[in-house]
Amino acid sequence: MSQTPIELKGSSFTLSVIHVHDAKPEDIRQALQEKIDQAPTFLKDAPVVINVASLTRETDWEHLRQAFIASGLHVVGVSGCKDERLKQAIVRSGLPLLNEGKSSKRAAPAEVVMATQKTKRIDTPVRSGQQIYARNCDLIVTSSVSAGAELIADGNIHIYGMMRGRALAGASGDGQCQIFCTHLLPELVSIAGQYWLSDQIPPEFLGKAAHLSLKDSALTIQPLN
Repeated sequence: MSQTPIELKGSSFTLSVIHVHDAKPEDIRQALQEKIDQAPTFLKDAPVVINVASLTRETDWEHLRQAFIASGLHVVGVSGCKDERLKQAIVRSGLPLLNEGKSSKRAAPAEVVMATQKTKRIDTPVRSGQQIYARNCDLIVTSSVSAGAELIADGNIHIYGMMRGRALAGASGDGQCQIFCTHLLPELVSIAGQYWLSDQIPPEFLGKAAHLSLKDSALTIQPLN
């Protein structure tokens, strides 16, 4: 008996969600390009979800969609749409309407998974161009992380050295994950897909010991005591 040519399996992926507000499509395209230029490794040709919860029913959806296409981003779906007319325009354009899950619904099973896993520890400097991935566990780096390096963990990330690269915690979607760093100067930090570029981090925390987490699905930062 021949094997079936396809299999249907459940999985999860971390996608960036771009929240758009009422503005001219050209202004949105320019703002997208500025973000891509700031973090090209993270955003160039990236798959994204557009959240349109802040848009009014007068939005010219086709021109907005073209602004994303012109930026080189790959739109995989649209979330937050409540207006029926806008929903119809989105569906006609060939994009699916998505429902964003709540991190609280995933928290309990994610904590159970994390409890059964070991921690991945890196004791040598992480150089530019290197990517370290801690699958289903926390990641601890006891040395420095250079600009252009990337740390990814399904759990928490701890950095006990100068952090100049990118740190992406909760990569499998767990919004309870956190980032702890003794010298914070990153290109990008992200938890469960919510991210800040370097210019979005409050300046009083740059170069200091800091602790990042999600609160109401938004990144927050506090001193690391």
